[in-house]
Amino acid sequence: MCGRYSIKTPPEDLFRLFAVTDMLNLEPRYNMAPMQTAPVIRDRDGKRHMDRLRWGLVPGWAPDESRAASLINGRSETAAEKPSFRDAYAKRRCLVPADGFYEWRKVAGGKQPYRVSLEGERPFAFAGLWEHWDKGAEPVETFTLLTVDADPRIEHIHHRMPVMLSEPEEFACWLEGDTGDRAALLRPYGKEDLVFTPVSTRVGNVRNDDPALMEPVVEGEEGSADAPGPSPRQGSLF
Repeated sequence: MCGRYSIKTPPEDLFRLFAVTDMLNLEPRYNMAPMQTAPVIRDRDGKRHMDRLRWGLVPGWAPDESRAASLINGRSETAAEKPSFRDAYAKRRCLVPADGFYEWRKVAGGKQPYRVSLEGERPFAFAGLWEHWDKGAEPVETFTLLTVDADPRIEHIHHRMPVMLSEPEEFACWLEGDTGDRAALLRPYGKEDLVFTPVSTRVGNVRNDDPALMEPVVEGEEGSADAPGPSPRQGSLF
């Protein structure tokens, strides 16, 4: 699963990489957490737009927002069939810009956080789904990240990882491609530029959001790591 990530890449670089028609004024985020708003790229009327959506999916048919925190991730293997995801999988796919994510490895006495990124801190996108929910006082737009089995290089950290897309043709395929081509993208990252390093246990506290969270540490030197915020069950609870 993925419960924290970073997006510190300058907005103008994201604008060029994802070929969006509009650009948000984004502040660097080093510890994006569930239930916070984050930049998401969607295809509307044949153009790519960057909008702010809340992380934690609320299906359009849900009676309330109470299960959003449990749907920050969705299993890619079953997203096309699960009630919580299948409509969004068919009609409302999105790209979630990122330049790294955090995962926690179980170690003696606690958990050690790792930062997973690409060489050179190159930005990429998570394959996401989004929804529009309008049964409350105000409409809410939310998103989730799809996950797959972990790349063998990082499965010792966690057995799942988010779907990472790094090339423009992959972005286009996820947003606009046909069913078979999109399904082929739902795989472990697999490319040679994957980097993973142990980082400070401070990332476990959502109030910490600064560049020092990315700095490498010696595994275990800080003692037991804090839990990574909410621990929602992966998949659908609806």
